[in-house]
Amino acid sequence: MRKLLLSAALLACGMGAAQAADLHEAWLAARQQHPDMAAATATRAAGEARRVQASRLWNPSVTAQAATGATGSQTSAQGAAFSMPGTPQTSGVGFDTSVRSGPGTRWGVEARMPLYNPERSAQGRQLLLSADLAELQAASVQEQLMLRTAQQYFSAVLAQQQRALQLRQQEATDQALKEALDRFALGDSPITDVREAEARAQANAALVQAADVEMQIARQALAQTTGWSPAQLPPLHLPASSGNETTALRDGKPLAPLPHWLNLAAQDNLQVRTQAQALALAEQEATKAARFASTKVDLVAQAGGDHLSGSGRWGSASNSARQYMVGVQIQVPLYTGGQLDARQQELLRLQDKAQADLDSARLAVAQQVRTSWLHLQAGAARTQALESALRSAQVRLQATQLGRQVGDRTTLDLLQAHNDAMQSQSNLLGHQTRMAQERLQLMALAGQLDEAALQAATDTAHKLAPPTP
Repeated sequence: MRKLLLSAALLACGMGAAQAADLHEAWLAARQQHPDMAAATATRAAGEARRVQASRLWNPSVTAQAATGATGSQTSAQGAAFSMPGTPQTSGVGFDTSVRSGPGTRWGVEARMPLYNPERSAQGRQLLLSADLAELQAASVQEQLMLRTAQQYFSAVLAQQQRALQLRQQEATDQALKEALDRFALGDSPITDVREAEARAQANAALVQAADVEMQIARQALAQTTGWSPAQLPPLHLPASSGNETTALRDGKPLAPLPHWLNLAAQDNLQVRTQAQALALAEQEATKAARFASTKVDLVAQAGGDHLSGSGRWGSASNSARQYMVGVQIQVPLYTGGQLDARQQELLRLQDKAQADLDSARLAVAQQVRTSWLHLQAGAARTQALESALRSAQVRLQATQLGRQVGDRTTLDLLQAHNDAMQSQSNLLGHQTRMAQERLQLMALAGQLDEAALQAATDTAHKLAPPTP
């Protein structure tokens, strides 16, 4: 019955010759050109770069340094012991050297590889968590763009259909006005019928203009998202309908109970998962500030040298030094003046905040899931009521048309019957578009929204022709 009702509405609107575009095709177009997807791609790339950083965090590092400039030096040693081959050792010897502003150079090379570093371990886990968070953020941007594209697509469908129905109503009103004028000219109807028909015709003309404005706004919004030309927007498909809003979103099986959707949302909802990642990052940040995390053990290799030459207090002088070292370096903080403890307390409180934000997100998502699920549950009865109202309005319109022909109904009765039939069709389509968006919203809340869901959201057997200029 629903297909028959929709087919009747489509015959009134006309069928387009151009190839129609369903919601999935609109999404593919939006994915190719919308700036939000470019931002999501860049976010994912940044996350992958963090994974690379984490994998290389424990690699050895090599640094080199060099310096040159005017340098001064003075050394003095007293009480030294001096000995030479063939001479006895002499004690109490003093050595003095001095260079005033002589050219000096210094160089050094150091290779270091961490062996034990709790702070670096926490940093590596942070990088991986941050990479996962970037993926979730990109997926969230994509999901929101999917929902926005669906909302704009169905808004364009509804606005286009509303305009077509208003045009039908205008045609019916114009025809009723013509008949009223003819009957009045024959003396078969009062002037009040003509005045009523004229008033309705003027009101419908204004409604057509308003519907045309709304349609242009909706089509422009969809075109801006998809990159399609507003003037050459392809025919659009009606929302898919399975005959019962309580059926499943894809496979036709009964809609799963509410606890099933709540469990899915608790595990897979992108907002909840994002807040969980934020909590994990806060925990690692607090770990980095712990006292034990500052202990470091590094494998170190160093080489360096200094050279200074010039003249000083005792004449020409030249000093050179070379050193190297290969071994293990241990760094243990003994006292930081309380700054480290204060920093850790701050990070622990931020960790508590992240936990509270996660709990709040879970509550909000659970409430949204309940709302969408209950709307879908109630949608079946609402659909049946609207279908019954449309059938009743169509029967009443036929009876009123017959009654008007035999004189039992007035022009006002006929115009009201036309308006009721049009309003019933508009209400049914509006409800179907809302239910289609509600199904997509429920899937998004459960972390199940994908391209297959978008493809199933439109009825590819029925399309709306593009509006006439």
